[in-house]
Amino acid sequence: MEDIRNIKMCVPCLLGVEAPIAAELAGIGARNVRSENGRVFFEGGADTLADANIRSRCAERVLIVVASFEAHTFDELFEGTKAARWDEWIGKTDRFPVKGYSLNSDLFSVSDCQSIIKKAVVESLREKYRIPWFEETGALYQIQFSIMKNVVTLYIDTSGAALHKRGYRPAANAAPIKETLAAAICDFARLQPYHTLYDPMCGSGTIVIEGAMKAMNIAPGVNRGFSFEDFGPDFAAAAGEARERARSLVREAPEFTAFASDIDPSALRIARENAKRAGVAGKIRFEVADVADFKLRTEKGTIITNPPYGERMSDIRSAETLYETMGKVFSRGQGRSCSIITADEDFEKYFGAKADRRRKLYNGMIKCGLYMYFK
Repeated sequence: MEDIRNIKMCVPCLLGVEAPIAAELAGIGARNVRSENGRVFFEGGADTLADANIRSRCAERVLIVVASFEAHTFDELFEGTKAARWDEWIGKTDRFPVKGYSLNSDLFSVSDCQSIIKKAVVESLREKYRIPWFEETGALYQIQFSIMKNVVTLYIDTSGAALHKRGYRPAANAAPIKETLAAAICDFARLQPYHTLYDPMCGSGTIVIEGAMKAMNIAPGVNRGFSFEDFGPDFAAAAGEARERARSLVREAPEFTAFASDIDPSALRIARENAKRAGVAGKIRFEVADVADFKLRTEKGTIITNPPYGERMSDIRSAETLYETMGKVFSRGQGRSCSIITADEDFEKYFGAKADRRRKLYNGMIKCGLYMYFK
């Protein structure tokens, strides 16, 4: 087994949220944190790996970096993969399926790369264990690969289900924004445990739930499982200790309150159930309301919202009218801020004000802007 005190790791993430992830990792004691577009690399032990999975709000998953090398041909891909020390992780009976992607590289056929990497790993393990075939019935070591500009990086996934799957939203409960992106927006909006949070178009409640969890310091992964827990007793113990640490850090946040409203009563029913499952229902007040009737209920407030995008021609004018309405009813000033994510590049024109700060983000595959008003 690899030295579990010094593991090289990587967090793939949505473009634009590298900075909050790097800050999270530094906060849990990760070493040598380094950001690239869509990835954050770091080092640490099994405890750091467990903390990153359980406590990161913005990461999509946590990967162990096994090897990195340049490859322009399939032979180079095979030999580079075979040279990696797979036996330091994968046992004789373990499962090791392969998946990944290739961008701007000579090796562009993902299925061919997948097949060659699998063959190379099998050959590497066969030479180590001196056995003719692998039954693959044990623990899951999901191999992932990325090939970017002819640089191959090979990983083992430690998360299992993606980290945005916190467990408070049923699988069938689709939402227009991922939990990880909602958490990142709360960071960018400078949400604090003493703030009052408003989302007047809350849908299934993702933004206010993530905001309340952040305020109370509830670790997003504390109640779910991870594939690394099957990597051996040391990793299982690290997971248990990390959960204990996470639960010890939860705070009451007595000053925090969230007001969530939506015009759709069925969406609010889902949002209430989600908030209960997340353990933050007592922090959020839900009500059916039109955004046109929105008013701050407190002297100060932090508005964060994800309005519907005008994705069809028939919807564009409706979206523009909505932005005009938001510009009229979202009061701004000392202690009152608002942050709006939208794919509409003309948002500021219809909202009626230039943002104090802007960030480019991706909501899934949709390029968006986060428009932030702090004064």
